[in-house]
Amino acid sequence: MALQRIDKMLSSQGIGSRSDIKIMVKKRLIYVNNVPIKDSGLKVDIDMDTVTVNGERVEYKEYIYIMMNKPQGVVSATADKKQKTVIDLIPPQLQRKGLFPVGRLDIDTEGLLIITNDGELAHNVLSPKKKVYKHYLATLDNYVTGDDIQAFADGIVFNDGTKCQPAQLEVIKNGENATVLVKICEGMFHQVKKMFLTRRKKVLFLKRLQIGGLKLDSNLNKGNCKEISKVDINDIFMGKID
Repeated sequence: MALQRIDKMLSSQGIGSRSDIKIMVKKRLIYVNNVPIKDSGLKVDIDMDTVTVNGERVEYKEYIYIMMNKPQGVVSATADKKQKTVIDLIPPQLQRKGLFPVGRLDIDTEGLLIITNDGELAHNVLSPKKKVYKHYLATLDNYVTGDDIQAFADGIVFNDGTKCQPAQLEVIKNGENATVLVKICEGMFHQVKKMFLTRRKKVLFLKRLQIGGLKLDSNLNKGNCKEISKVDINDIFMGKID
């Protein structure tokens, strides 16, 4: 039996603040097992009791997993005084306390971003030891050579001596503005851009397409997001979370 105050439980599910919950209780909008409650401090069994708000059932989820198609011009942060953040783009029905982006995409980079409140998942996705590869589509200002591909495979070394883990560089279209696919298992600051700079190439466009087995939904418009079930997250990341 997992007992929790109903105001805390509903607040954690993005229903509203505890004061909001108290008002809803007074308006008889919250039911437990088909009975309207009178006390916002009532303890409920989050696994067994049926809780409804405005006639809609609320299923308790400790963790939430969100796929976002991040647009350019938005920062990968939980809060920022000057810029709009990815958290600001999440619709009310998916908002939860403690949400954060798993890793980051630069403000001018778009594509797949996972947002969650599950720290263990974030660790498993971000740790280089876990070998979860991130796939990026990039447009460059120059040609790609065989030496470039080999340098990525050997592990790019930055000017400060930092060596990247081996990465895959695949040419989709070569030419003065080459289009390439890059696969890395790290997430250092500006990593993809810095890797190409060591090869005297500038990244003109960058989009993340995939994280491990999780691919960006092609039907998800820029700035939009959708929930991913815990079952799917487990399947995609090979059971790396309970």
